Amino acid sequence: MKIHMKITDLKKVSELDFYWKNSDYKNLLKEFGYADVEGIPENEILDYLFLAILDYKPAEAAAVILTYKMSDKLNEGQIQNLANEMLLDKLAEEYPDPALHFDIFNINQFLRKAYNGSFPDTEATIITAEIQGMGEDVEMTKEILIKTLSHGLRDSNLVKRLYGDQLNGTLPFEDAGKVIWHFRKLSENEVEIITSNYLIAREDFGLMEFETELKYFEED
Repeated sequence: MKIHMKITDLKKVSELDFYWKNSDYKNLLKEFGYADVEGIPENEILDYLFLAILDYKPAEAAAVILTYKMSDKLNEGQIQNLANEMLLDKLAEEYPDPALHFDIFNINQFLRKAYNGSFPDTEATIITAEIQGMGEDVEMTKEILIKTLSHGLRDSNLVKRLYGDQLNGTLPFEDAGKVIWHFRKLSENEVEIITSNYLIAREDFGLMEFETELKYFEED
């Protein structure tokens, strides 16, 4: 399948507005010991939550939020270690399991805002691109998007160095979700892609418009 892509916008951001909902803020207020959640005006919930969080030490607050968001992925000991290390290291870039980087990024940036910069700053990249060549019967996937994007990246880019065999089809691409955090179609031929700025930054691109023939792994 031959795909043509043109990157029309690329920006670095410190937070993703779709990750947290008001329902999360209400649930977290309860976790932090605030009982009368329903009496708080909707536009003041986040302010109340930040005040409640500040009654806790940063690592304690991190453990509460990590448990709320990631207890299905991490055990209690892992959460405690992560909570302690978040104050010192950019774990949205360095945590051994990249599949967890998306959640860690959003939690870290939330805590950074609550504690006025005490947590290390990490960033995401939002890429808007026009994409042509996908048939109507082809479902857009993270694998298709990262394989296409990779053809605009310089050889020095971390994704190309880490996942070269998967990008060229030598191995099945089981790690696409670790690179592409989220995507959504903006129109029939336009897509918004979110990834870690650590993995893909503006300076990683050598081309902003390119065409490629995608290669897939085939078992013998």
